[in-house]
Amino acid sequence: MQNRPNKDRVLSMLGLAARSRNVVSGGFATEEAVKRGKAYLVIIAEDASDNTRKKYSNMCEFYEVPCVYYSVKAILGHSIGKEERSCLAVTDQGFADSIQKHLLDSR
Repeated sequence: MQNRPNKDRVLSMLGLAARSRNVVSGGFATEEAVKRGKAYLVIIAEDASDNTRKKYSNMCEFYEVPCVYYSVKAILGHSIGKEERSCLAVTDQGFADSIQKHLLDSR
């Protein structure tokens, strides 16, 4: 039961980051953020297709951007006020660090 609050914090942090315009979502926007050096963290939905998972994890490895698998498409999208999202990028270092800390705490 201890993991649940940390998961809620991750989604809350994503919502705050989105409201302050520090999140880009969707395939094209995420790819652009990574390639332009604007992404500090990429989150891929656990239920994303194998092709999507491979594409973004390889891209993040190449550009040295942290990448995590978290939640499902519907919940990721909902947390940032959008429809389903397979991937998103956090474009603020502070938010990215905080989200990663909460992800590590929930393990």
